[in-house]
Amino acid sequence: MTFTLRSVRLPDFDIPHERPTIPAETYAARADAAYAGAGCDWLVVYADREHLANMAFLTGFEPRFEEALLVLGRAGRRVLVVGNESGSYAVLAGLPDIEVVLCQSLSLLGQPRESAPNLEDVLGEIGIRQGDTIGLAGWKYLGPDEWRGRLPTFQVPAFIVDTLREVAGDPSAVSDATSVLMHPETGLRAVVDVHEIAAMEWGAARASAAVWRIVQGAREGDDEFTAAGRMGYAGEELSCHVMFASASPGNPVVGLRSPNGRRLAKGDGVTTAVGYWGGLSSRAGLFTDHDDDFLDTAKAYFRGLAEWYDVADIGVTGGEIFSVVTEALAEHGLDQALNPGHLVGHDEWVHTPVRPGSTERLRSGMPFQVDIIPVPMRDNWALNHEDSVTFADDALRAELARLYPAVHARVEARRAFIRDVIGIDLKPSILPMSHAPLALPPFWLASDRIMVRQ
Repeated sequence: MTFTLRSVRLPDFDIPHERPTIPAETYAARADAAYAGAGCDWLVVYADREHLANMAFLTGFEPRFEEALLVLGRAGRRVLVVGNESGSYAVLAGLPDIEVVLCQSLSLLGQPRESAPNLEDVLGEIGIRQGDTIGLAGWKYLGPDEWRGRLPTFQVPAFIVDTLREVAGDPSAVSDATSVLMHPETGLRAVVDVHEIAAMEWGAARASAAVWRIVQGAREGDDEFTAAGRMGYAGEELSCHVMFASASPGNPVVGLRSPNGRRLAKGDGVTTAVGYWGGLSSRAGLFTDHDDDFLDTAKAYFRGLAEWYDVADIGVTGGEIFSVVTEALAEHGLDQALNPGHLVGHDEWVHTPVRPGSTERLRSGMPFQVDIIPVPMRDNWALNHEDSVTFADDALRAELARLYPAVHARVEARRAFIRDVIGIDLKPSILPMSHAPLALPPFWLASDRIMVRQ
């Protein structure tokens, strides 16, 4: 396959305005499934401002400023334990029949503690007793090679773990249940329903539109704040900080950093990324109008992207995707910094079945971020294209078309653009979620020219 640059005007795919609402019965089914999957008397889900995704997925609530616990028990018991500030915010939770309980030790330092200062007492009042078993879900879990302790450890603050062990009366009664939610093949968040797909499309489309506005609007003499400001941020929930970085020849482009007052000059490397709940979008290239050597590298990179879309499908193993993309990049002296693709949700990276030798298979309902970061890059070069897709079988696609016809129409319009303009015929199972689907302009001062397959 060969690739070239072509001047393209991006169609008006429509940018969704109102975020779809997850039905209460969907939240209830998720909570019930999580509790059953933990196999314990109680399931406790931890969240804080950064690590909110598991709780948001189960309840529609995420704490602001402080920590929170979701406690699930027998007979559909659902309790949200919050600090001082999240109590009033908890009314937005979509999980039905939820009790809101105050524990002020979850609050910020110096705030009132007089009413409910002790977590152990609060959990006892909820009904957790000595002899009960407790599954605890944190923001990630460790593999067998990462921990050799006699007791399990957790990606949760120690005071939460210590308190649960004290309440249960036996440290071994508290087990790690995080994989129930976050396993890359069988986790509840690894395969989402039609309502979540619609909600995630809202975030992915808006994030990618924001990135496209940045790329299309960048001008010589801009400072990074001005360039990043063109994203048109409207208050969407962020899955990570906004990224924008540039560098002159002889200096590396540090892709994770936030924008500053540096002024863009022709020949700079430049990158940006915006992530909302549902998907992150990124583009990186050279801040110029042409460079033959960089174009050769961009063609090699785009071939790796094309191979991803050619091989990925429901039933394909993550190891196969990893091998195909790695081999395609290696033919031109490139590798990938991390994994070529990972699950995405309220958080930018959930987990990934795409690992060397992985036998975990892609399933219908899996929300993916196609994330191939090429290395090594010469000097101040930067090159990247990240967007979200979701895998869906015939039944799920039909359900999406029936319940969310506008989402379905946008997906199909993007599919036609990728086929007719980019030259890649997507499998029916791949739902493109980006406002600028597979649109990679390697030169930001000629951003109308994007990579296409001949």
